[in-house]
Amino acid sequence: MTASPRFKRILLKISGEALRGDEPYGINGDAVERLAGEVADVHESGVEVCAVVGGGNIFRGSSHEAAGMERATADYIGMLATVMNAVAMQHVLERMGKETRVLSALPIAPVCEPYIRRRGQRHLEKGRIVLFAGGTGNPFFTTDTAAALRAAEMGCDALLKGTKVDGVYAADPEVDADATRFERLSYMDVLSKDLKAMDASAISLARENEIPIVVFSIQKKGGLAAVLDGDGPFTLISD
Repeated sequence: MTASPRFKRILLKISGEALRGDEPYGINGDAVERLAGEVADVHESGVEVCAVVGGGNIFRGSSHEAAGMERATADYIGMLATVMNAVAMQHVLERMGKETRVLSALPIAPVCEPYIRRRGQRHLEKGRIVLFAGGTGNPFFTTDTAAALRAAEMGCDALLKGTKVDGVYAADPEVDADATRFERLSYMDVLSKDLKAMDASAISLARENEIPIVVFSIQKKGGLAAVLDGDGPFTLISD
């Protein structure tokens, strides 16, 4: 990374699927090690890092809702899955020598700290990596919305969403090989075109708080550091 990264404080949104690696479900040790290494490298450069980790590698609420489970129940189980992922990330980051704290919107005292906004801010000021778990603590909201909310509460300069693909496309690039990739979009472009970058609540929250969103591939080694240097393929969503 360059000596002067583009952003001083970032929130990284990592999908739960990124933690399963090549496994059909669950937590893959190698995948967590690689992701933690990306975060540690960026933190080493002086960037203050906090993150929201999804839970789709363990439990996806929408799938179980479709199978007949009550939506609120499915969402709460999904929130618990995000705590499991965050604790796994914390373990690896601390093994790498990085002081890390997990703050959960669902209080689980023996495992992690409860989410308190000022506590999260203080941990960041002290140079710790902060992982936010438990979503927003409420059903009917996605971890994308939780990421936008925490980015606003922590005063982050940007929200970086690590995905399987290197930006926002007009169609699913895994289905349509000729789908157009956008380099830059406004918040309203994403909402009006119904592009699948993040859910509408997350986009609206980021827009209201003037937080730029960077969508990039978390699968590529060094991808996070490259994006912070302004290199590599990504899509920037802002006004």
